[in-house]
Amino acid sequence: MKLGIIGTGNMGRILTEAILDSNAVSPSSMIVTNRTLEKALLLKDTYPEIVVELTAAEVAKQTDLLFICVKPKEVYGVLQDLKKVLRKDQCVVTITSPISVSHLEKELDCSVARAIPSITNRALAGVSLLSFGVNCSQKWKEDLWKLLEKISVPLEIENNITRVSSDIVSCGPAFFSYLLQRFINAATKETDIDQQTATKLASEMIIGLGELIKQGHYTLPTLQEKVIVKGGITGEGIKVLEAELGDIFEHLFQATHLKFDEDLASVEQQFTK
Repeated sequence: MKLGIIGTGNMGRILTEAILDSNAVSPSSMIVTNRTLEKALLLKDTYPEIVVELTAAEVAKQTDLLFICVKPKEVYGVLQDLKKVLRKDQCVVTITSPISVSHLEKELDCSVARAIPSITNRALAGVSLLSFGVNCSQKWKEDLWKLLEKISVPLEIENNITRVSSDIVSCGPAFFSYLLQRFINAATKETDIDQQTATKLASEMIIGLGELIKQGHYTLPTLQEKVIVKGGITGEGIKVLEAELGDIFEHLFQATHLKFDEDLASVEQQFTK
């Protein structure tokens, strides 16, 4: 299978590297392009056999499965270039949440899907969120699922929970790395610990926490029960979190959904021309 990537910015590059490092496809079977071509050419430093083309249309002509990894406002223009050269037996996948499979099906006659990745996929871990077009062939559903299984845990979702699922899976690593950094900064500010030591301790703690959950030793509630001793130090810390966190995460989801609605309105204008 020949696989194409249109857009090698942050997520496009992460997706490309994860797919190649997992041996899901060989570098010689990967064809990429980017508006700023130098970004695409950088991939050849690590994967010399990868093919770099000048345009999205040239990538589409040579591939079977095509990932569109550009910003939401740029997707419509890319689709107009692609529809001139796409074959019905190909599959086109968007990785951005405001672009739904119904948007793609309005413009394309081939199989379509949406696959929202996470930066955690770079470590061949985490979840990727999948939605399939009504006319997506069973073969492409199976092939895309198998491909994403190489780099993640694929999960098919309904369109109505796309944003919140993406908040957790795709934005979540940024949210929780921010909280962890604030945790480290506070430790260095309030005590004699240095930044390097605090970072090492916190990083290893979060890795260990992930392993406890992954291996099924504890759920989140039972883990807290095991650590919190009545009248102990951890309990005092939890009291502070309960008192000061308030509705911070409710506000977070409200903010992301408001921005999502703005992006969706902008996309809808393009697709209803």
